[in-house]
Amino acid sequence: MENAAALTNLAIIGGGSWGTALAIVLAPRFERVRLWVYESDLVERMCASRVNDVYLPGFILPANVEPQNECASTVEGAEIVLGVMPSHLARPLYQQLAPHLTPSMHLVSATKGLEQGTLMRMSEVMAAVLGHPRVAVISGPTFAREVARGDPTALVVASTDPELARTIQSAFSGPTFRLYTSSDPVGVEVGGAVKNVVAIGAGVCHGLSMGHNSVAALITRGLAEISRLTLAMGGQSKTLAGLAGLGDLVLTCTGELSRNRMVGIELAKGRKLEKIVNSMKMVAEGIKTTTATVDLARRYSVEMPITQQMHAMLYAGRSPKEAIRQLMERSLKQE
Repeated sequence: MENAAALTNLAIIGGGSWGTALAIVLAPRFERVRLWVYESDLVERMCASRVNDVYLPGFILPANVEPQNECASTVEGAEIVLGVMPSHLARPLYQQLAPHLTPSMHLVSATKGLEQGTLMRMSEVMAAVLGHPRVAVISGPTFAREVARGDPTALVVASTDPELARTIQSAFSGPTFRLYTSSDPVGVEVGGAVKNVVAIGAGVCHGLSMGHNSVAALITRGLAEISRLTLAMGGQSKTLAGLAGLGDLVLTCTGELSRNRMVGIELAKGRKLEKIVNSMKMVAEGIKTTTATVDLARRYSVEMPITQQMHAMLYAGRSPKEAIRQLMERSLKQE
């Protein structure tokens, strides 16, 4: 295995809450961490105050974290390039990065989502744009604030290249941040993306004052949907029983820091989707992922009733109460 201790230079592309939290938790593992942030005024403030006051207020950036606004200078000399941008920005950003990347760089995606239209997973987008087959993905039950705070966190790094997965595992793991390896990027990415769709449904249950029974049923049946799609796409069912599947699903469906759950809560209160989105500083990936997941389910002939009801609620005007009613009144069947 490659000597991960020799990897000293990390570039993180995306300065939202998750990218900033990763910069904070990974800073002790590297001599230099450069964090690309889209907003130039925010970069200036972060350099002066050492705080991301928009996306992760209350946390000081370690001294070796350098906020940047230029993609080229961010990745120059980097040994690991970690993409943490929203899924709809992945392709244009990787296209911008492409001329500045070298074959020796280790490419890692921490974006949880699917590309609209192409229905590609993020590692597929990276490979297509960069012509770089050695790509790893990280995912798992991770709220940014808790990671930045130093709460013990476990997640998965997956790649079809086992050496790359082990290298990233060794480079990133530390006292509060533990990575397990997987050979199933399909399962890890599908689990990380589609759990956001189910979490919107969990928020609806909470917003309609439904109890733990309802949420437990939704999580369990949601996991069944994610598993069916993963298997149809060539992934492994055991992945969905792990951190990137069940672990992330439970967190996102029950945690108060979940943006997708919050969207469901607000919809259940009767707020319009457009107003909810406009009031949010950060992206709730489940909103866009719902459309891509419905399209994937159609492509692979997979039954995904929860996803279909969330799509009808988000885009076809179906009320949250009616969406839940239709799920409960479907034809009866064996589990």
